[in-house]
Amino acid sequence: MNTVAIGSLPGPTSTRLSSHLSDPHSGLRALTETTGSAVVVHVGGDIDASNEVVWQRLISRSAAIAIAPGPFVVDVRDLEFMGSCAYAVLAQESVRCRRRGVSLRLVTNQPIVARTIAACGLRRLLPMYSTVETALSPPSNAQ
Repeated sequence: MNTVAIGSLPGPTSTRLSSHLSDPHSGLRALTETTGSAVVVHVGGDIDASNEVVWQRLISRSAAIAIAPGPFVVDVRDLEFMGSCAYAVLAQESVRCRRRGVSLRLVTNQPIVARTIAACGLRRLLPMYSTVETALSPPSNAQ
């Protein structure tokens, strides 16, 4: 397993990068792990309009590393706030991933995230799992 802390987001061949996203004041932290064709991004902090571009870059560049049939897993359990822009970025990336045969899977234990996804009609695009381990398993283990 390779672990990459996403910083200025150089190419996927990097094995160790800065733990801050391009702006250390963005309020967003991320760590990316690769296991075979699967990619897991652990995120923490806040996602709102002030760091939407950083979030979008993180998600698109991390998703690009995932190779079909491996899933692209986004672990948001350590987020303190997730604005509507964060869900929009995830939904758009899910569509792009599906075109490549990659499944975007969201890991959350926060009821507000599940309610927001349901209210926005995004369950099909953003299947939710309670742990990274279940997200890396076949889709029948969705929570």
